[in-house]
Amino acid sequence: MIAPKRRQPAEPFSYLRQRIAVSVLVLGMMVLTGRAFQLQILESSRLQAEGAARQLRNVAVKPARGRILDRNGDVLAVSTPLDAVWAHPATLVEARHDWPRLAEALGITPSHIASLLSQYEDREFVYLRRHLPPAEALRIERLAIPGVASLREYGRYYPAGPITSHVLGFTDVDDRGQEGIEKAFDSHLSGVEGKKRVLRDRKGRVVEDIESLQPVHHGRDLQTSLDLRIQASTQRHLAATVRETRAKGASAVMLDVNTGEVLAMANAPDFNPNNRAQFSVDAFRNRSVTDVFEPGSAIKPFTMAMALASGQFSLDTPVSTSPGVYRIGRDQIRDVHDYGDLTLSTVLVKSSNVGTAKIAMALAPEELYHLLDNVGFGRTTGVELPGESGGSLLKRERWRPIEHATLSYGYGLSATQVQLARAYSVLASGGILRPVTLKRQSGPVGGQRVMSEGVSRRINALLERVVSAEGTAKRAAVPAYRVAGKTGTVHKISPNGGYEEDRYQAIFVGFAPVSNPRFVLAVMVDEPQGSYFGGEVAAPVFARIISDALRVHGIKPDGEDASTITVVGRTVATPADAS
Repeated sequence: MIAPKRRQPAEPFSYLRQRIAVSVLVLGMMVLTGRAFQLQILESSRLQAEGAARQLRNVAVKPARGRILDRNGDVLAVSTPLDAVWAHPATLVEARHDWPRLAEALGITPSHIASLLSQYEDREFVYLRRHLPPAEALRIERLAIPGVASLREYGRYYPAGPITSHVLGFTDVDDRGQEGIEKAFDSHLSGVEGKKRVLRDRKGRVVEDIESLQPVHHGRDLQTSLDLRIQASTQRHLAATVRETRAKGASAVMLDVNTGEVLAMANAPDFNPNNRAQFSVDAFRNRSVTDVFEPGSAIKPFTMAMALASGQFSLDTPVSTSPGVYRIGRDQIRDVHDYGDLTLSTVLVKSSNVGTAKIAMALAPEELYHLLDNVGFGRTTGVELPGESGGSLLKRERWRPIEHATLSYGYGLSATQVQLARAYSVLASGGILRPVTLKRQSGPVGGQRVMSEGVSRRINALLERVVSAEGTAKRAAVPAYRVAGKTGTVHKISPNGGYEEDRYQAIFVGFAPVSNPRFVLAVMVDEPQGSYFGGEVAAPVFARIISDALRVHGIKPDGEDASTITVVGRTVATPADAS
């Protein structure tokens, strides 16, 4: 029989080993618990800030705004890549010691940074500087200041500067149209923002593009009807006229007779759209479409057209203007001179107020009202620009005899430059009223007949005489070309009612070449000093601008004195040579 083995007593250190193991385990748990307490309670604010600085974000991708082009493809406005420097406020607050370096790089003060961070402390984003050159933004990023980064945006640049300032307008800091073509076609030019998901580090910098969430759609280009060559000429000559006459300002609009396209629209003084610091409300107002004035004698051709259309007058119908005064009730209408016995033709050529009023008063007032309404007075032209005024044409029911008389020679109604240009395009086109547009057209544009071709041709012949030696606008003549048009000289309307005796506006509206009209141009000079008559002040600048347009476009001379003439660096045959 085998005896059972006895149990061996435990080793003396076995129990100690177990105690140590348990102690280590308990200690480890205490360390983990303590660390968790530290992270979740004591350091939660810091960790949240770090988490906010390094995480996935959805960010906008800015679209580039479409270009604006002239009719020949020359760039008038383009968006250039720029950068904005921004900050994550909570992170940058912790980097207070870096503020002096950052402020110096940005060209601001540390106190300005403090003010921005205080103002946007609850936000995750604040702009520090906008529209910086990319190289400058990169230099700031390389300072590696926590919470500071840059993003791509776009800024508008206008290569022609002041030349196109009023008609193009400008954009704001976010590249949204605020005035002019920029505002009128904002939805066409703007494009649509995209979105992407990015990973940012604790300093707020994008370290990785994760994915595109929505593609960016850049803005579309816009080709306008403007001709930069004519626009530049118009702006230059207006500015020179303002200097020479010490005028308050001047404006001009040129239309294509066959399409209604705006070829040039300018004002002086101008402004530089590339320098936002000097912007003011008065400076960037496009006076060609917003400001109204009484057109004065520039309306007389339409009164004569009404008379001819009535069948009761011919070009040779006699009209007595003696003694240079015409009484209507208690009111008087006066001429500058006593022109004596005239005909309908010479009433217009001499610009007799008395003769014009007598012709109008011989016909029903409805006839004058309907003609002025038909050629577009009293309503907007529809040109695609914000703030266009429709002027004023008193409703026929409110006319007294004196209104009937004064409206016939352009007092008692108001119009804009673009309205005047459009009305004269009716005469130049043979009686067709066309829409006015700033968009390039591919060919002739249809319109509405509002005057017979025969009447318009007879009026045009008279307007050509106005520009001759016998008329009031011989300084509107262009050598070798047949030009037609009419002057206007009016007292400025006082803000308090009535007229300002010593302040005038000089006007000339005309077209060329008469044999086949291409361009209509309306010019107004506001408050010239010294001579203030339309034929002395507005007519010469008209001649210079339209002369440039005729030559730039290579229009053949049609004047009786034309022999040869250089057109844009080449000799163009005269009609006689061509035959």
